[in-house]
Amino acid sequence: MFALHSEDAYIPALPGIERKTLVHGDKTLMVEFRLQKGFPLPRHAHPHEQTGYLVSGSLRLSIGEEVRDLQPGDAWCIAGGVEHGAEVLADSVAIEVFAPRREDYL
Repeated sequence: MFALHSEDAYIPALPGIERKTLVHGDKTLMVEFRLQKGFPLPRHAHPHEQTGYLVSGSLRLSIGEEVRDLQPGDAWCIAGGVEHGAEVLADSVAIEVFAPRREDYL
């Protein structure tokens, strides 16, 4: 499966946050998130393992009790079931992969 770049198909996820499923397979799913400064990603948990990479911007990401300020080029991994959330410190773009794939993002 190939997915070519397009500015279409972004879906509002939360106020100030939109997402676009880029590509998926049987076991994984890749998503691009665009996050606007000042709009938080509330703490939440889901059963999917989640790995991410910050393309641009700045985030304060909390995973469990650990908190880190992230810059472009930083990456993370969140185990399934672990509570996490983020403060968006600057307009940001993040790429994240979920396993197993999130059926709600198809």
